[in-house]
Amino acid sequence: MKNAVTRIRPNDNVCVAVETIPAGHMFTVDGIKVTAREEVGVGHKIALSDLKQGDGVIKYGVRIGSVTQDVAQGSWVHAHNLKTDLVGTLEYSYVPEKTVPAVAKPMPTFLGYRRPNGRVGTRNEIWIINSVGCVNRSAERISQLANQRFVRDNFDGVYSFSHPFGCSQLGDDLVNTRAVLGGLARNPNAGAVLVLGLGCENLQLDQLIKSIPDIDPKRLRFFNSQKVSDEIEEGLKAVGELFEAMKEDRREPVPVSELTIGVKCGGSDGFSGITANPLVGRITDALTGYNGSVLQTEVPEMFGAEQLLMNRAASRKVFDGIVSLINNFKEYFLKYGQPVYENPSPGNKAGGITTLEEKSLGAIQKGGNAVITEVLEYGQPITQRGLVLVNAPGNDGVSSTAMTASGATILLFTTGRGTPLGFPVPTIKISTNSEIHAAKPGWIDFNAGKLLDGQATFESLTDEFMTYLLDVASGRVKTKNEINGYKEIAIWKTGVTL
Repeated sequence: MKNAVTRIRPNDNVCVAVETIPAGHMFTVDGIKVTAREEVGVGHKIALSDLKQGDGVIKYGVRIGSVTQDVAQGSWVHAHNLKTDLVGTLEYSYVPEKTVPAVAKPMPTFLGYRRPNGRVGTRNEIWIINSVGCVNRSAERISQLANQRFVRDNFDGVYSFSHPFGCSQLGDDLVNTRAVLGGLARNPNAGAVLVLGLGCENLQLDQLIKSIPDIDPKRLRFFNSQKVSDEIEEGLKAVGELFEAMKEDRREPVPVSELTIGVKCGGSDGFSGITANPLVGRITDALTGYNGSVLQTEVPEMFGAEQLLMNRAASRKVFDGIVSLINNFKEYFLKYGQPVYENPSPGNKAGGITTLEEKSLGAIQKGGNAVITEVLEYGQPITQRGLVLVNAPGNDGVSSTAMTASGATILLFTTGRGTPLGFPVPTIKISTNSEIHAAKPGWIDFNAGKLLDGQATFESLTDEFMTYLLDVASGRVKTKNEINGYKEIAIWKTGVTL
């Protein structure tokens, strides 16, 4: 039987409604008797004590903002009476936490594709990478025809990823586009790559090829469409050669330490930081404990919780990298005259999230308690095992693409509101509540809402999810984005267009 409300930490002065609380409803939380003064929706906060104007609201054991007026016990706490405490850029102190050595456990394995450079993929696909948006339709046509022509048990298909960039770009935008497309070409889920250009674009084909020096030349083909008479036939010929080069690829048992995942939340609600994100955090702790790799991004959704991340830096160098990551992103907002803390989104607020501190404290839980070993610039490949931070915004498409370009072969995507989005690698959608899981079975892969319903404990659900994750990694289970064919990319644009 689930409780009507939940209190996340013992010192919180608000609780969260697990179901709609009608006005006048009486409930008890940790011995505190409360009467709801008004109806409070699912995922929203209720004051557990009287608060005076300016008092802090405590959730997750941390202050998430200040009340803008007196708030009586039992009142709804949201945007009408709660505001952020965050302002501008900040200075930070390096106060590393003492880490507890991981308990040695038998190393789990999965069935993966080991590439010539030693990296391990969870799928064996041919990816068509476009240097410019002008050839999007050509790439799509090549992939459609190739999937009809090339079929084999050890082969998971040919995929192209449309984008509007590569031409009329300058400076950082051009660098970013090249970095991300090069990163996608390096992803170990791409058993082979066809790079398709036009010929006259700013992002010249030779520049893009130079950005992926570690790719096996037997598994790479490229050409400019302006230089061939029929780009579709030329593309199919190239795919055929790549298909032949992959004929001996087979899954083999590999330790879970070879798995690289990315963690993401999108369409968050008031339960994201209570169910799905902490579940993913437990998976992060488990994988990094096995010396695996986890990528985490959404930098603006670290604001207000960044000191907690900095305290987990593996070294002073990593700490300095996190400080630069945070403050450079704040300067990015200020450069364009935008408020640094204009977040959460309307959907987040409808789900019960009020301030950015609250959203961030819930969001960073996807990183568990793992030590942060590296900070990557946008499009930069992962080089360290452990928890790694990636420079990218919170936008679902851009951040998920960034982690894929940095090497993630599976994405764990938590959601309380639901989204059909999928990305080049298997994208496991994890619902924060059972209602969205039941309403969108074509979108959601795993239900963390069972924690609210009393159907599971964190321990049992973590074991269940780890088994599911290894089944996905081994190809025994396809995610809903794979079944639906939802594989998209989005590239971060920060500057001018010619």
